[in-house]
Amino acid sequence: MIEMRWVQCAAARLAGFLPNQQHVNGRERLRAAFGALLGILATTLLGYFFTDGDALLPWIIAPMGASAVLLFAVPASPLAQPWAMLGGNLMAAVIGVACARGFPDATMAAAVAVSAAIGLMFLLRCIHPPAGAVALTAVVGGPAIERLGYGFVFYPVLVNSLCLLLLAILYNRATGREYPQRKAVIAAAAAPGTQPAKPSGLADEDLDAVLDEYNQVLDISREDLRDLFLRAEVHAYRRRFGTVRCAEVMTRGVVAVEYGTLLEEAWTLMRRHRIKALPVVDRARRVVGILTWADFMRSADLDGYRSLDAQLRRFIRRSGRTHGDKAEVVGQIMSTPAQTAVETTPVVTLIALLGGAGHSHIPIVDEDGRLSGIVTPRDLIAELYQGRLAAPG
Repeated sequence: MIEMRWVQCAAARLAGFLPNQQHVNGRERLRAAFGALLGILATTLLGYFFTDGDALLPWIIAPMGASAVLLFAVPASPLAQPWAMLGGNLMAAVIGVACARGFPDATMAAAVAVSAAIGLMFLLRCIHPPAGAVALTAVVGGPAIERLGYGFVFYPVLVNSLCLLLLAILYNRATGREYPQRKAVIAAAAAPGTQPAKPSGLADEDLDAVLDEYNQVLDISREDLRDLFLRAEVHAYRRRFGTVRCAEVMTRGVVAVEYGTLLEEAWTLMRRHRIKALPVVDRARRVVGILTWADFMRSADLDGYRSLDAQLRRFIRRSGRTHGDKAEVVGQIMSTPAQTAVETTPVVTLIALLGGAGHSHIPIVDEDGRLSGIVTPRDLIAELYQGRLAAPG
């Protein structure tokens, strides 16, 4: 028994050394590899012209290979963005040259250069891992690099970095990758109407708080992290609710009113049936709008809790006039057009509408467009409680 536990413990520890699964296809891998080929090739050829026949000067420095991995293989990474690359490489080059000149011992100069570069990258928000190698190259790059002095910052660091960066921008955009990454959240790749406005009501402040608690550098931006939550939630909705249709959860026998129904009558119906919305239909039972409590509150221009009841009663009461500015019938205050769904619409679509889009009641229509039911959050909660919408398994 003890040996089995030891084996399990050892296996768990060894699992930490195994590579993580990569969720990228072969096409994306070829895209990244070919982009790096073009980027390094162009940067090397440009460097050839800058060396002016000096065989001692490198056409391209080794850290550019690491930068190419970031720029072409993981262009969405915060570590691969233009400011991170340019700022990190240039700042590290300056620090590396300063340490090479300021410390007589190369070992100490190399250690301080890398350490100071990391600290300054944190401060300037330009963390770029290859920049550590740039700082190290400035110290241990050999006589040719030492002879350049602070000219090392311009060539090869600035020239190499600019060339590689320009190629990365052009290539990534040409192959369908957004680079540089914008801070706007990318819309989730879901069918129209199936994505909530925010993942589970997640706010930027929530993500910031969790990232502060995590207190480690993540190779993903907050915006991409939020987008991943959004996409995952869309897939979860599809998995849980994709097979359930509106006809299975809607309330039938809907109380409805027509355009010319008096406000007083409509309000009485809502109070009697204890409902908060009435679909407004024409004579063929086709939905032309929806009347909600919010419509009454807005149209009555309520200005305080003390006068709420009196103002509402005064607004609803008929004036007895044939002409006037006062609203008398439902059609004058209803919300139109009403958001509707057909009986065969997946429930996942309504979850997005009832959650993110701000609708509280969704009238359901049949194939002919006639009112056949209505779905409210209470209907969904009831189905969830009964277990019909529970996740499989």
